[in-house]
Amino acid sequence: MSQTPHAVEARHLVKGYGVVRAVQDVSFQVPRGEIFGFLGANGAGKTTTLRMLCGLIRPTAGTALIDGFDVFAQPMEAKARLGYLDEEPFIHPHLTGREFLDYIADLYRMPRGPERHRRMERLLGLFELADRDGELVGAYSHGMKQKIGLASLLIREPSVLLLDEPTNGLDPRSARLVKDLLEELATRGTTVLLSTHILEVAQALCRRIAIMDRGHLVATGTMEELRTQAGSAQATLEDLFLRLTAGPESSELIERLLAPQP
Repeated sequence: MSQTPHAVEARHLVKGYGVVRAVQDVSFQVPRGEIFGFLGANGAGKTTTLRMLCGLIRPTAGTALIDGFDVFAQPMEAKARLGYLDEEPFIHPHLTGREFLDYIADLYRMPRGPERHRRMERLLGLFELADRDGELVGAYSHGMKQKIGLASLLIREPSVLLLDEPTNGLDPRSARLVKDLLEELATRGTTVLLSTHILEVAQALCRRIAIMDRGHLVATGTMEELRTQAGSAQATLEDLFLRLTAGPESSELIERLLAPQP
């Protein structure tokens, strides 16, 4: 394994679609065992960046590395170390939850036997899916699909997790479970890159946060570093996000909307 201190590294990533630049010169590093937040409005380029980092989208320029391995030049080494959960995860609809976890374990050549079975049962119990025997995943609610998607990553214990809106569609108790789980995984050395629209989740979980706007990385740092950059020592993450992405004030937009028409 590479001796790089970074579990995830983006080096000058660019993704263009014709004349449109969805991601423009994005660079950052995430050390092992850190929960790193990735924020941005819809269309800011977060998901495109995550998909380049996990090898689903080839960058127009730049390099994506997992544990020092180039995702495109050394795909087997890099992808063996990472797990990616999309905002709308693909879950095989014609399998039960147990069958789906067995399928994923087989794909990654996990040895069959008691240890694999125990791990699968622990995950099904943790995510409150153990009593869904016989129910096909296609009939699951969105929140249940999120949970079986997370379980399918954790059954093989990757060292890096790339998660796009992992609490989307979860009820408050399940969302709290996921947050507690991610914190525990990080204490055990797992690296988590977490994209979310829920700023309270990012502020509570993430040691450092990156903010994207219109394809550019506009800020990266701890809360204290972001406050310094924004010039406000007491700002919340919501305040910082709105200042650093420099969008129109909501009061101005509301005033325009409600203004009498000539």
